[in-house]
Amino acid sequence: MENGQFTQQEIFSQPEAWAAALKVMYETRQNMLDLEPTRRYRQVLFTGCGSTYYLSLAAASLTQELTGLPARAFPSSELWLYPRSSYVDGKSLLVAVSRSGETTETLRACEAFLADKHGDLLTLTCYNDMPLAKMGQLSLVFPSGKEQSVAQTRAFSTLYLATVALASLWAGRADLFSSLARLPAAGQKVLEQVVPLTAELGPDSAIDRFYWLGSGPRYGLACELSLKMKEMSLSHSEPFHFLEFRHGPKSMVTKSSLVVGLQSSVNGSREAEVLADVKNLGGRVLDMAEAGSTVRFESCLDEAIRNVLYLPVGQLIALKRSISKGLNPDRPTNLDNVVKLS
Repeated sequence: MENGQFTQQEIFSQPEAWAAALKVMYETRQNMLDLEPTRRYRQVLFTGCGSTYYLSLAAASLTQELTGLPARAFPSSELWLYPRSSYVDGKSLLVAVSRSGETTETLRACEAFLADKHGDLLTLTCYNDMPLAKMGQLSLVFPSGKEQSVAQTRAFSTLYLATVALASLWAGRADLFSSLARLPAAGQKVLEQVVPLTAELGPDSAIDRFYWLGSGPRYGLACELSLKMKEMSLSHSEPFHFLEFRHGPKSMVTKSSLVVGLQSSVNGSREAEVLADVKNLGGRVLDMAEAGSTVRFESCLDEAIRNVLYLPVGQLIALKRSISKGLNPDRPTNLDNVVKLS
């Protein structure tokens, strides 16, 4: 079996996985609406571990942006071990995300949340026969996100789309929810577009460090893509908010740096100035945007919906770099599919 066979298949099958997940979302639409978080809860909390913590960062930012309801994200271990620094007075909705549905820290965080009667629990996972899928007031399961690889790709984007659907519905934006149906085609278009680019950048040994820039809901996605580069290829990789990159981190820019920008539309001009700074310092730049110069989505989708399109590009760069280094991205060094504590 060739190195990366599973990961490659999981990356390229994301449009089909999204389409299957959307069917689940349509079937459970009323259940999601019935939670009515803007009326029933003081805040929405998102939690997960590793990739799903970064997913939670992106989901919390988007949920607050669309609904106006306070939303925050925490690693499951923090909710479990440091609850006093996590909760506010009043009823909360906890959204717990886990690919496997059996990560110990997430299960314990949910158990403690319910035992202390902080509010209600919504769970998102890919496996219906695992503990997490049986814990929530509402438990949504997306089997199309299941993976054989250790590093999350298809599972991450599929579960992230579920949080985008939730935020859209809770904000009363039926238009955004309906437009999710156009994402599989947009994702397929992006994948086809970036195959030559990622095949060139991934194996480029002249690059010795990667920086991923994203702000607002895109910061959590930048964190996830940085993690993919670390997990799969054991490369130096760090995420930053766009303008924060100027406050110290840009001192690390050299001609061997690749800075990847997850550019927005609303603040794209400010973000482009940061990337121009990188070029002036001799660094290399890859910009991704609806009308980007390197990767151009041209999806005609609202920014809240199309954010997921950044993911396949970064995932493929990490995959190609891993394989070029003789590593197996399906089974990253020192990692397990699920972290279980005794």
